[in-house]
Amino acid sequence: MSTTTYDLIAKLWNLCNVLKDDGVTYHQYVIELTYLLFLKMAKETRTENLLPEGYRWDDLEGKAANERLDFYKLLLIHLGSRGSTLVKEIFANANSSINKPNTLSTLVTEIDKLDWYSARQEGLGDVYEGLLEKNANEKKSGAGQYFTPRPLIDSMVHVMRPTLKDVIQDPAAGTGGFLIAANRYIRENSDPDIWTEKQQRKYRSNTFYGMEHVQDTHRLALMNLMLHGLEFDPQGAGIRYGDTLSPEGEALPKATLILTNPPFGSKKGGGLPTRKDFIFPTSNKQFCFLQHIYGGLKPGGRAAAIFPDNVLFDSNVGKQIRTELMEKCNLHTILRLPSGIFYAHGVKTNVLFFTRGKKEKSNTQEVWVYDLRANISQFGKRTQLTRKHFAEFEVAFGDDPFGSSVSLVKRVDTGEQGRFRKFTRDWIGERNENLDISWLKYEDEGDINALLQPAKLVQEAMGELEAALEELRGILEELGEEVEA
Repeated sequence: MSTTTYDLIAKLWNLCNVLKDDGVTYHQYVIELTYLLFLKMAKETRTENLLPEGYRWDDLEGKAANERLDFYKLLLIHLGSRGSTLVKEIFANANSSINKPNTLSTLVTEIDKLDWYSARQEGLGDVYEGLLEKNANEKKSGAGQYFTPRPLIDSMVHVMRPTLKDVIQDPAAGTGGFLIAANRYIRENSDPDIWTEKQQRKYRSNTFYGMEHVQDTHRLALMNLMLHGLEFDPQGAGIRYGDTLSPEGEALPKATLILTNPPFGSKKGGGLPTRKDFIFPTSNKQFCFLQHIYGGLKPGGRAAAIFPDNVLFDSNVGKQIRTELMEKCNLHTILRLPSGIFYAHGVKTNVLFFTRGKKEKSNTQEVWVYDLRANISQFGKRTQLTRKHFAEFEVAFGDDPFGSSVSLVKRVDTGEQGRFRKFTRDWIGERNENLDISWLKYEDEGDINALLQPAKLVQEAMGELEAALEELRGILEELGEEVEA
C-alpha cells in the first residue's frame, strides 16, 4: 500500500472526529461513510446511472445546509428500493446515525475536498479496505467477527494458489477479505489482458461466492467487492445476504476452493441449524461450519479455514465430525497460529488445510502440524503481525495446494526441536482423534517471563471469560430468553 493510499485512509478516518459530537461509533461511522462514498464514487467513476435521477451526490451537495439532513435520510430510504440491484442491496434498510445537520454538511464538504484523482489512481478498493481494517482494529476488543488479519489471509491464499478455473467460496464472508485477496492473487499470477471471452465470463459470473448474515457487514462487503471490480448477483456470484447454517447455505454452489474464518460461539435464534445435510446436529457454530466446508467441496476441492483450539479436541460430536473430516478429506496440514492475533487475548486458533477426497473413506494418512505459536512474540499494537512471520511456514508447506502424497513425501519432519512435524493417522486415532498436538516447550526465558506477567495472565483469563459468555448468551437465546446487552 502506497504512502498516498495511507494518507487518503488517514484523512477519511480522521473525519470520524466530525461525528464524535453526534455520538456515532466507529462502526456506525464506516457504515455512514459507505453510503456517502458510494454516492461520491459513483460520480467520480461516472457510474451514476446505477442511481435514480434526483438522488445522486450533486443533489445531496446542492441542498441548502438546513435541508440536507432531511433529504439525506429520504435518499437512504429511496435507494433501498430503487436503482440497480447492487444499489438496493447496499442501501437495504439503511438509516443514518447523524442527528445534527451541521455534522452531515461538514462530512459532505470534507469528502468533496479529498484528492479523488489520486484516489482513483491508487485504487479505491485499497482505500476502502484500509478503512475496514482500521475499523476492525478499533473493534478488536469486542466480538470482532469481521476481522481476519490481512497478512494471515494473504498467506493462506498464497499456499492455496487460486486460479481462474476455481469456484471460490467464503461461507462466512464478513467484509469479503478472502475473496478480495484471492482475486488479487489470480490477477497477479495470470494475464487478464489475454483472457478469452469465455474466461472473462467465467471470472465475472462463476468464480467468487460468499454469504454474510449481518446486514451492515453485507453492505460493507458489497461495497468492497464493487470497488475491486467483482460483480454481484443475488442468485449468482458475489456475496449473498443470508445464513450459511440455514437452507440458504445449501444453495451456495459446490466449490473447488473454500477460504474462510467462521464466527465463534453458538448458533443463535432458533436453536440447532436448519440444514438438513448436516449429519451431526450441534449448536456449535464452528462444527456446523466445518461440516458445511467439507460438505461444500467438490471431489478434489481444497480448503483453508480458521478454527479455535476446541475444534481440535472437543469430545462427543466434535470427535465424530473430526473423524468424518479425516475420512472424507485429506487433512494434510494444521498451522497453529500465534496467540493474540484475534479478537480477545487468550483465544487460540489454527488453520486447517484439507482436500476433499475422490473416494469417501480413508483419505487422511498423515497430518503435518506447523507450530507457529510456541516461543513466538505476543502480537498486539506494539508488535504487528506481518507476512514475514509466515515465510518459513510457506516454504515448509511447499508448492502443492492439494497436499498430495507425492508432495508430502518431499516435506521435512524437523523433529522434537523443530516447528514442522508429521503424525500418522493411526497415531491420531490412538489418541481419540485429538488433533490438539504440541511438542515444543517454552524455552526462551523472555517468553516464560512474558507469560507469567500478571497483566498477560489477566488478559488471557478475560479472553476465556468472553468466549464463555458468548457461549452462554447463545444458550439463553436458544431457550428463547431475552439476552441483555
